[in-house]
Amino acid sequence: MAQWLSGTVITTTHWTETLFSLRVKTEPFDFIAGQFVRLALDTADGKVQRAYSLLNSPGDTEQEFLISTVEDGLLTPLLQRLKPGDSVDISQPASGFFILDEVPDGKNLWLMATGTGIGPYLSMLGTDIPWQRFSAIVLLHSVRYAAELVYQPLISQWRQRYGAQLHYQPIVTREAKADALQQRIPELIQTGALQQACGQSLDQESQVLLCGNPQMINETRAVLERLGLRKNLRRDPGQITVEQYWK
Repeated sequence: MAQWLSGTVITTTHWTETLFSLRVKTEPFDFIAGQFVRLALDTADGKVQRAYSLLNSPGDTEQEFLISTVEDGLLTPLLQRLKPGDSVDISQPASGFFILDEVPDGKNLWLMATGTGIGPYLSMLGTDIPWQRFSAIVLLHSVRYAAELVYQPLISQWRQRYGAQLHYQPIVTREAKADALQQRIPELIQTGALQQACGQSLDQESQVLLCGNPQMINETRAVLERLGLRKNLRRDPGQITVEQYWK
């Protein structure tokens, strides 16, 4: 049975009408970058809860979450209306194996996300681990509209700090944007356009993390497997690590 911490909303950032971030102050707790907790609110029909990845890095007493509102959802419309000072419960302990400890070494690290799936990658990049283990890191964020390319100042800080070690590649599928690609991730990999734009290879010496839309994950994994990459399992290490973010 889950245990709960009581958190206090510090800020709510509304990126678009349906995309927002919550920053919540809690008692300190341990987690590994990439893990998730459950957010919950008490309603007239009982406690409503859902899993969300922690976006902040370990060691912070303010926990951050990137959330997309589901119009007829039981929880997300309520979370979107929270204001500073409001309460929200956070489950304990944090869970999940979508962490770099589970990822083998490689010459480059590809962090591929759609939508809110970028959250756990931001948590990972806020630690020393990826920068120490991989000589090249590609952060790939695919969204429908440019306004959904969140946390640009934070990403810019990393680009300035780590230089050519980090390549940030936005993809915007429903409108044109300078410096952004426009096709879907599987198509870009299949044609080689993604590898060319990022200046990195995708092969058996790469490590690829996939997080976001299940269709993207399934189709991208199939394309990667045709390039000779395999799913990463503890008993059989490979190159593709997947987070079933919407499961």
